[in-house]
Amino acid sequence: MDEKPFKPGGEKGKLHRKLGVPIGERIPHNKLIAATHSKDAETRDMAIHAVTMMGWKHKGRKKAKT
Repeated sequence: MDEKPFKPGGEKGKLHRKLGVPIGERIPHNKLIAATHSKDAETRDMAIHAVTMMGWKHKGRKKAKT
């Protein structure tokens, strides 16, 4: 059994590599929207998930009280 353990978050940077965007840079919005219509099902699913996460309310780190 040489199976990798399941990681629900997926592989880090995979969508960046598929779209040709360097890791550490933001994926341009128009490129992300175009990827949601990709013929490659895996790329399409990752792009749809990324667009969905953009609508979530991400809160920044709380600053320590001094």
